[in-house]
Amino acid sequence: MKKGLLILLILTFLITACKDDQAETNNQEKGDSNPSQLTDTYPLTGMAEDNAVDNRIVAVMVNNHEKARPQTGLSQADIVFEILAEGKITRFLALYQSELPPVVGPVRSAREYYSELAQGYNAIYVYHGAADFINQSIQDRGIDHLNGSLYDNEGLFKRETFRQAPHNSYLQLDELYDEAEAKGYQTTADYSQMLFLQEGEKVTGDEALTVEIVYSENPMEIVEYQFDKSTQVYTRFNDHQQTVEMDSEKPIEISNVFIIETKHEVIDDEGRRSIDLASGGDAYLLQQGVVQKLQWEKLNGRIVPVKEGKEVPLTPGKTWINVIPEDPGLDTAVTLSSE
Repeated sequence: MKKGLLILLILTFLITACKDDQAETNNQEKGDSNPSQLTDTYPLTGMAEDNAVDNRIVAVMVNNHEKARPQTGLSQADIVFEILAEGKITRFLALYQSELPPVVGPVRSAREYYSELAQGYNAIYVYHGAADFINQSIQDRGIDHLNGSLYDNEGLFKRETFRQAPHNSYLQLDELYDEAEAKGYQTTADYSQMLFLQEGEKVTGDEALTVEIVYSENPMEIVEYQFDKSTQVYTRFNDHQQTVEMDSEKPIEISNVFIIETKHEVIDDEGRRSIDLASGGDAYLLQQGVVQKLQWEKLNGRIVPVKEGKEVPLTPGKTWINVIPEDPGLDTAVTLSSE
């Protein structure tokens, strides 16, 4: 009797195991529970990725002088900060993680407020040259960095012949992680997700199909974004010329345009500035063809939109953050239009 009961238990176990194996096979074929098919999300764009996302963010200083346009690699940056450098000329800090173009540039010199932003996003900071006191500040703050002026036109940086210095230094981004590793820098990192809208979620606000930002009355320094209803993205213009990739002429396409005002102060005879990127202030957020007037704050090192004390979600995709002086401020320097 005991022997018969044991055989019955073994048969029951085998039948149950076969059913479980078949169910797992069916689920894998449907993509329901196969761990290798689970998706991750890029923290700066909110876009899904089939593989684990752990590559470290790279923050590159990109030239925006008229002689440096059109640039290379800007369309693939997850977030781009546009901030005044000297005079009325802006410069970009482009953050890369979800897409890594082989070449980015032209690359320009460092400023303290850009390096602080890079550190806030736990990024490897990349630039070409800097004043001694800025280089010292970067080292003192422990910011992982790669300075193109130390590479003598080989390896990580290349001086191209189709432009003249200082508008011709190009980062070979496909070599960066190997170089960073050789320097002893971490090339992987765990990042918390920024806040994004759910798929299909709509925002409310006043219609804003065009926005103009005046950094200077010189047309070269007037920035414009235009919303395309068919693609649901903004495209960028500088000096009334569309911002495109140099080689492909692919336009910059942006899901979020975030315009913030803050205190700017000239600190030396060279026209270098100190810019407050910590205290918060008034801001515009443009998404889905509408604008919200709200505030900006620096939370956990990142510049984010906030309304009534709560972080405001971004639309999944690329984000450009334009930083303007509080004098003249949003009301004077920014013009919104529903046309």
